[in-house]
Amino acid sequence: MRLSLRFIVPLTLALGVIAYAVAPLVDDFTLKWFVRDLDIRTKLISATLQEPLADAMTADLSPQVRQQRIETVFGRIIQDERLFAIGFCDAGGKYAYRTVTLPRNIACRPPGSPAEDAGRVHHLAGGSLHVGTHPVVFEGTRMGELVIVHDMSFVERRSADTKKYIVYLFAGIGAVIALITVVIAELSWRGWVAGMKALIRGQLLAQSPEPRAKELRPLARDLEELVRDLETERRMRDESQMTWVPETLRTILRDDLKGDEILIVSNREPYIHVHQGGRVEVLRPASGLVTALEPVMRACSGTWIAHGAGDADREVVDANDHVQVPPESPAYQIRRVWLSKEEEAGYYYGFANEGLWPLCHIAHTRPVFRAADWEHYRTVNRRFAETVVAESRTPNPIVLVQDYHFALLPRMIRERLPQATIITFWHIPWPNPEAFGVCPWRAELLEGMLGSSILGFHTQFHCNNFFDTVDRYLEARVDRETFTISYGGEPTEVHRYPISIEWPLQGLAAQPSVPDCRKAIREQLGLPPDAKLGVGVDRLDYTKGILERFAAIERFLELEPAWVGKLSFVQIAAPSRSSIDEYQSLDARVRATAQRINDRFGAPACPPIILKIEHHDAGRVYTYYRAADFCFVSSLHDGMNLVAKEFVAAREDERGVLLLSQFAGAARELPEALIINPYDTEQCAAAVGEALTMPPDEQRARMRSMRGLLQEFNVYRWAGRMLLDAARMRNRRRLAAGSRLQLAATGGRRA
Repeated sequence: MRLSLRFIVPLTLALGVIAYAVAPLVDDFTLKWFVRDLDIRTKLISATLQEPLADAMTADLSPQVRQQRIETVFGRIIQDERLFAIGFCDAGGKYAYRTVTLPRNIACRPPGSPAEDAGRVHHLAGGSLHVGTHPVVFEGTRMGELVIVHDMSFVERRSADTKKYIVYLFAGIGAVIALITVVIAELSWRGWVAGMKALIRGQLLAQSPEPRAKELRPLARDLEELVRDLETERRMRDESQMTWVPETLRTILRDDLKGDEILIVSNREPYIHVHQGGRVEVLRPASGLVTALEPVMRACSGTWIAHGAGDADREVVDANDHVQVPPESPAYQIRRVWLSKEEEAGYYYGFANEGLWPLCHIAHTRPVFRAADWEHYRTVNRRFAETVVAESRTPNPIVLVQDYHFALLPRMIRERLPQATIITFWHIPWPNPEAFGVCPWRAELLEGMLGSSILGFHTQFHCNNFFDTVDRYLEARVDRETFTISYGGEPTEVHRYPISIEWPLQGLAAQPSVPDCRKAIREQLGLPPDAKLGVGVDRLDYTKGILERFAAIERFLELEPAWVGKLSFVQIAAPSRSSIDEYQSLDARVRATAQRINDRFGAPACPPIILKIEHHDAGRVYTYYRAADFCFVSSLHDGMNLVAKEFVAAREDERGVLLLSQFAGAARELPEALIINPYDTEQCAAAVGEALTMPPDEQRARMRSMRGLLQEFNVYRWAGRMLLDAARMRNRRRLAAGSRLQLAATGGRRA
């Protein structure tokens, strides 16, 4: 062993010296490589801008129109994520036009300078910038020059990665050589050769008959883990090649956001504690929002701030109103906010669900607005803002604000935490300006939402409606080319982020096989083994088109009486907002309609409608999905509707048919479904018949295509895109702050 140490210690010191000597050389080579690449990009951008700039400068235009035209040209080109700023110097060596991000200490070159030069690198407090200058020439006359500035922060990240890989490389080499030295010192030549043969055959990680081969197993295992880690990091660099799993979100948080804290704010909590049978039970609410966000939070390990609505919620929290979840394997914490019955009635049932919900959904239900409800809405939003501040450990957290319950919250958080990155996602549709104008407090709602850094909707159509609404009711600068709205501070980016579900679905592995699910559900419902089964899963809400769905089943049985006694449709409807008159009326109408259809077409063993107005946990719903021959989603107006995606994800047998409303956002992503208009009863009835008679090969082809899309565009990609946009925004803000500090320091020296 002493002989081995005589080799290992000098070897370790030598490798350390080499690593420190090589790292600066590689760093310098990397910098030169990227600077040369940026010089080429600068020339290409300059060549692209030559003609539009020359046209604008030579055209017979007023100064104001010329200014607007050049700003439009610059606005389009500045969207390149590596392009930091751009300016145009006139023939006298002064800036004629410049973007707001161009640092003041980057001046025009004096007249008479060479036509162009290699890019210069400016070092600021927040990072480095590459500055390139190129002349603008029209018919042999030099009209000025372009100043093109690139953000070099990506070079620093790549350089840091390169240094890390060098350290890994030399550490690996050192470990390999050290272990080889130990093995040579301790083993005989014959044992070494036998061990190497076993290593080549890949037998070291298995139970080897050679006792000495076991000593090389740690070496093989370490090398495999090192290669696997390097390969994972390489894949994470390109979003288009990312595998979107929980680890991807953790990597984004670690590398792109430097471990910044994540706070989610929603009205609905992902876990509710209630008293049942003399003990405290944990329930997961029937909510598309919870379905989407809960796996994201498990990956990010942050804090979820929500209203504590369960009758046992107060009994399980700690002194700071926190509870760790999920109960079986805690991964994050819920911070519960308590509301009085009056506040809940005014803020949630009143303004949010009798006002904003029907306002945003085209379901022909009149919105109701009361001044008292509005006051409760403002009070509750303010309380949640104070909770966000109390829960934030840093002055610049990332806050994900969810849905129409908190339209005022982004601006309130911005006033208290001006450095926070606030991402607001609106889970329901956004109406056109005429419809939104009904709201008496429309301006206050818009102002509150524009406190967001990033504002997300499911579809581009909803984004466009929001742009139109702001343009109509606020004095704001709406830039549709850059997807930004400037109002009272930093601009708000408005983007389309189609929400999705986790892949694979949690809990699906515990499900029986599809044949077993089919058999079990039919036995529980008392149906014949060969009965066809349809399923609908919704909250009991007038926007879901449950009555229209029943009308389609009734019409189908009218047209195809041979199916009477052979088809049952199970409607799972979770009770919702039962204190609101409109929902009480809907409950009564749904029950009466189901009873009427069953009386008309009822068969003792196979009723047409099986109505279950009760809560079902996720596992039970998945069993129904797997047992059904078709799933009917007939939303009259919906943001996305994740039931459609859950049904597809639950069918790994690639069978079953999805009937999907054209008014659900999911219809834009799942065109292989049978797309229907829920208001057209004849069309819906025909779609039911098509679903029941669709050949297995066609079912498989449609389902395989939809499953492939959901696997790629899952909920981790939805959240990851927002987090990557947040990282880009925070990086630009950091560089801009560095530029301002550098300018202030320069001004101070001049003074």
